[in-house]
Amino acid sequence: MARHEVNYLKNSGIPIALTTIDSLLNWGRSNSLWPLTYGLACCAIEMMAAGGSRFDFDRFGTIFRASPRQSDVMIIAGTVTKKHAEFTRRLYDQMPEPKWVISMGSCANTGGMFNTYATVQGVDRIIPVDIYLPGCAPRPETLQYALMVLQKKIRKQKAFKKTPPKRLV
Repeated sequence: MARHEVNYLKNSGIPIALTTIDSLLNWGRSNSLWPLTYGLACCAIEMMAAGGSRFDFDRFGTIFRASPRQSDVMIIAGTVTKKHAEFTRRLYDQMPEPKWVISMGSCANTGGMFNTYATVQGVDRIIPVDIYLPGCAPRPETLQYALMVLQKKIRKQKAFKKTPPKRLV
């Protein structure tokens, strides 16, 4: 009978990794963000450029989805009109928990230069926003940085702690 002994001390320790469930779940969530793209104006062109091969979001585990039921991040890019507000809220409500929102560009953040009756003065009036991207229109590198900041935020959260509903402005 062959006898095989493994010397774990020789091979840099025992092959066991210790972690918490929170760390493991948040690591999985943060490295597989699937954004729902909601491009409304010129910022959407920059968002589409971010999905190209030059910026390669796939290496972060970020795959753009067209369905709210399979997405966990909503990227609002561009001017939100009051006509779109209802649909934006409906798409947000269809996303499974946990979910996050990135507001991309000055128009999505504050209404931009369109201070009119038809423009929503900030998407945070209809859905809670986690990260605001400033600029007109922000570059794809900025969106990439925002996703990395969101990954850090997700890793710090408690996986099973019931979070209070996010506040609207």
